[in-house]
Amino acid sequence: MVEFGTAGIRGSVVETVTPHVALSVGSAVGRLAVADAPTKHPEIVIGRDGRLTGPALAAAVEAGVAAAGALPVRVGTVPTPTLAFASRGRYGVMLTASHNPPADNGIKCFVDGEEFGDELEARIEALVDDAAASPADFSAWGSPRRREPLPDYRTAVTGYVRDQLPRDGESAIGDGLRVAVDCGNGMAALATPQVLDALGATTVALNANVDGRFPGRPSKPTPETLGDLQAFVADGDFDLGIAHDGDADRIVILDSDGEIVHEDSVVAILAGYYTRRAVSDDGDPDDADDAAATDRGDDPVVVTTPNASGRIDEQVTAAGGRVERVRLGALHEGIAAAERDGGSVVFAAEPWKHIHPGFGGWIDGVVSAALLTGLVATHGLAALREPITERPYRKVSIDCPDGAKAVAMTTLESSLPDAFSEATVSGEHGVRLSLPDGSWLLVRPSGTEPYIRLYAESESVDEIVDTATERIEVAIADADGKSN
Repeated sequence: MVEFGTAGIRGSVVETVTPHVALSVGSAVGRLAVADAPTKHPEIVIGRDGRLTGPALAAAVEAGVAAAGALPVRVGTVPTPTLAFASRGRYGVMLTASHNPPADNGIKCFVDGEEFGDELEARIEALVDDAAASPADFSAWGSPRRREPLPDYRTAVTGYVRDQLPRDGESAIGDGLRVAVDCGNGMAALATPQVLDALGATTVALNANVDGRFPGRPSKPTPETLGDLQAFVADGDFDLGIAHDGDADRIVILDSDGEIVHEDSVVAILAGYYTRRAVSDDGDPDDADDAAATDRGDDPVVVTTPNASGRIDEQVTAAGGRVERVRLGALHEGIAAAERDGGSVVFAAEPWKHIHPGFGGWIDGVVSAALLTGLVATHGLAALREPITERPYRKVSIDCPDGAKAVAMTTLESSLPDAFSEATVSGEHGVRLSLPDGSWLLVRPSGTEPYIRLYAESESVDEIVDTATERIEVAIADADGKSN
């Protein structure tokens, strides 16, 4: 039994992502590609991160792909965005557990540069469960190939950012900027420092050797794990600090004092930039007057998630665009829906994870690192943050048995609006309340853990959290009593 979560299949290599599972998924993706391909031997690119279990799992995927009559293409150890880049025009499989501990691994499937959506994941699950499946005829087997997409990927990222932020004359985009990059012993070591160097920045890389045991720090970049980088940036006269997770799809930004910039402020900077560029054709944060006078018929859209800050809406709206929200883990669905409605999606993001549609349809922390480096070199981080209202933000997890979640959320659909009578209410992704002063809160059930999550942003965030928590606890207690 194979089940996809919000980011592929992920977990212990002993219990969840075993070699048998990898073989089964490889066979399923191979059969899917053969069924969909107009030509013989459709290619499937297979990559992995630096985890110790990666080679064995990649070999198992390759065996499954080949036995299905598809052609395995080995791309080796690469960042997940590089594997996505290589999957354009074909299928791809990435072996990575992203920010999980070393003993975990995972499988992410791609087609034509995008991670599988629910429909394709369901097809894979059904194919894995097909016990009657047998290897393809001998005539359908092909010899594995080897490719190295990493140099082309790095060149493409560099070129994209140069196109986004053109310079007069011979000056490099990153001239004069000092950047510290904590690669976390992960795949960013193979991409981000090299791209920033190519853009002209002075780059110092930490934990830049790929090691699947993550000896430098845990793979997930958080305030608890980035203390060394924070001190290094603060003491080293750097303009910017960057940290990645194990497969380089996530990014964390630090200012010159070593302080972590809130993830929603990073999204707001990029969302505002892309919207201004779509409206005014130059993306200059100083060209608000020009942007206001420009035709907005293209309807620039930024897609984000319900837990994302209102500061994103403020920046996008001021630049002449609009924000659409979609459930966590479903950015691609949001992009497709917005485009069906006639919008032009210029950026999509949930906290720490960004899609740059002008470059590709995948989450890409390397592109984010490069573009932010260029923007900071051009304008300065303080100037980029200055128009953003950064209200206090809190996230709270409240214990709730899985069986009580649905009833509790039904109660909260009415009890929360009663507690915040001036709020505008949205129930599309949980219960989200927006207050007239720009404050907001979101309550939603966790899809993976026994919690109800509360997110709030306000100058009076503690008061809002206290009021909402009281209502949530009452709703959970009532729901739990009814379920017992």
